[in-house]
Amino acid sequence: MSERFTALMVDKKDDRQIVEFRQIDDSQLMDGDVTVAVEHSTINYKDGLAVTGKGPIIRTFPLIPGIDFSGTVLSSSHAEFKPGDKVVLNGWGVGENHHGGYAGRARVPGKWLVPLPQRFSTAQAMAIGTAGYTAMLCVMALEHCGITPDRGEVLVTGASGGVGSIAIALLSKLGYSVAAATGRPEEEAYLKGLGASSIVHRDELNGTPKPLGKARWAGAVDVVGSKVLANVLSQIQYGGAVAACGLAQGMDLPTSVAPFILRGVTLAGVDSVQCPQPRRRRAWERLAEDLDLAKLDAATSIAQLRDVPRLAEDIVAGKVRGRVVISV
Repeated sequence: MSERFTALMVDKKDDRQIVEFRQIDDSQLMDGDVTVAVEHSTINYKDGLAVTGKGPIIRTFPLIPGIDFSGTVLSSSHAEFKPGDKVVLNGWGVGENHHGGYAGRARVPGKWLVPLPQRFSTAQAMAIGTAGYTAMLCVMALEHCGITPDRGEVLVTGASGGVGSIAIALLSKLGYSVAAATGRPEEEAYLKGLGASSIVHRDELNGTPKPLGKARWAGAVDVVGSKVLANVLSQIQYGGAVAACGLAQGMDLPTSVAPFILRGVTLAGVDSVQCPQPRRRRAWERLAEDLDLAKLDAATSIAQLRDVPRLAEDIVAGKVRGRVVISV
């Protein structure tokens, strides 16, 4: 009889979502050529929507949520991986239509896995998680658009969340002056500890957007979308760029073409889920090079698998600061 392990399972009954812990075995995992002993996972905004049912994230039921995990390969028929290898996974529909990281084991296609950089433990990999990996993709997008530290201040919205926290740490380590936009002024000390040079209250970016506002920022990392993104775009300096990766406020974008055709602003969309492997691996290499682990630790707390339902409610309500590692 195969070994059993704990899984957080989300199911549906009579259009009502049910979240419960179950004991399962390998036979209940989905197809894949690599089986991983999951050591750590994390909780992202998308995970919060999935577990609470407040967003249509999960597409097949029953499903183990958790879009991230890190651990050790148990068995593999994939050419690149062998038992004992440390690996990390972000995205690829895991936790949406394929069993994810909130279980003691996961079975996935090896082409979805990234070898864990030696600098990181599996816990640190999940302190980074999709949030930190996305933050790195945003920084790379700004660099690609020519936004260098000498161009001026870079704005980070949703600054006290996971993407925002790590974006601040990365940008400041790379020499950028960073403005942190947050609706939680009580987090000023935390944000400045990560490297923010100034704090912008979210209300400054929440009004009715103008086609063009005063040019303030050389670039921005935006996780909010909607009116906030529209206001940010209107305040980007000539030739600046915004890396947009989130929609916490909404999917709409009430703006005009003015920032793009009058100031030459670039809106760079950043996707972490289907990001091609070469760029995905480069992002993890850059994280190993450019992320200050002391700042990562300062932005991280530890929780257990049993805490995930509570944390899911908290992260959707905007009550989670920084990154939470789930010890599986």
